[in-house]
Amino acid sequence: MSIPILESNHFRLGLFSANCSGGLAVTTIPERWSASWEDNLRLAKLADRTGIDFMLPIARWIGYGGTTNFHESVLEPIPWATAILANTERLNAFCTIHAAYNHPAVTAKQLATIDQVAPGRIGINVVAGWNQPEYVAMGVDLPQDHDSRYALAQEWIDVINTLWSRDGRYDLKGRFWDLEGIESVPKPAARRLPVLNAGSSPQGKAYAARNADFVFTIVSGPEDGAAVVQEVKAASAALGRDAGVLTPTHVVCRPTRKEAEEYLHYYAVENADWDAVDNLMTLQGLHAQSFSKDLLENYRTRFAAGHGTCPLIGSPDDVADEIEKFARAGFGGITMAFVDYVSELEYFAEEVMPRLAKKGLRPEGA
Repeated sequence: MSIPILESNHFRLGLFSANCSGGLAVTTIPERWSASWEDNLRLAKLADRTGIDFMLPIARWIGYGGTTNFHESVLEPIPWATAILANTERLNAFCTIHAAYNHPAVTAKQLATIDQVAPGRIGINVVAGWNQPEYVAMGVDLPQDHDSRYALAQEWIDVINTLWSRDGRYDLKGRFWDLEGIESVPKPAARRLPVLNAGSSPQGKAYAARNADFVFTIVSGPEDGAAVVQEVKAASAALGRDAGVLTPTHVVCRPTRKEAEEYLHYYAVENADWDAVDNLMTLQGLHAQSFSKDLLENYRTRFAAGHGTCPLIGSPDDVADEIEKFARAGFGGITMAFVDYVSELEYFAEEVMPRLAKKGLRPEGA
């Protein structure tokens, strides 16, 4: 069985973090995204209807503090994805799963079950681990060095791939799991699922090159992103693979650039939850290698606006032109976050997507 999202040749558009309160906007405005199931269902149906390729959730268990306790309320990705896919027809969804506290045999069966609900439309986003307070809260020892984290994540995905591809009952003995007499049925229809991984550290990049169909990496913009794409592509090709590269963005699209910039200033400067922003940036600096020290120091407003992701701010022409730059840099797609996902996606679909189709980046009418 083919997996359509792996075979698409257009520039992919996804929605990121809609399952989390606030989305990616660390703001106190009262109309900030609620992440309720009702809003997620409305968004998923709109995304399905307007041709968005996939939705990507975040997996969180405790908030970031501040006035809003940013990401306090988060819909857990596996039941979220199951319900999303059961209520849509063509939309794909990735389940974001932390390897350190999700048993691979349980995860393999959960995802294979979702594949029965929506064959070929479920994928997996593997997280090796970075947010230390969550692991403390869960009572799980997170390896402090990246080598050990990614060794665990490698064995985890190896176990899952074996369970999806191998029939019968057998033993799997490794450094982190010792499975005796294990078997796994049902299996995904294609005996595998698309894999996404956010690899930015040296170990993360190596892991993504070995395992991911899509490498999800944060860049400053399309200019520096071109070199990142080349690096990822070269590492993947050296292993006989062909991984695509995606990057996250946050979008403020209005009829004029002035209106877009005014709204950005309203929610991400005048009404930013600065305590939560600083907590988030501190955690990124102490427990992750996704951002350099310089980026962390310079991106405080960008973190308030969209969790440190690339800004797409302006008129429909501005936003379409900026997306085209990412395509020319070699990216296979982007994820997008909005302050109000539903109303802003409606405007984006009406105004920006036809412009992307004219640029040859998207199919006509999608």
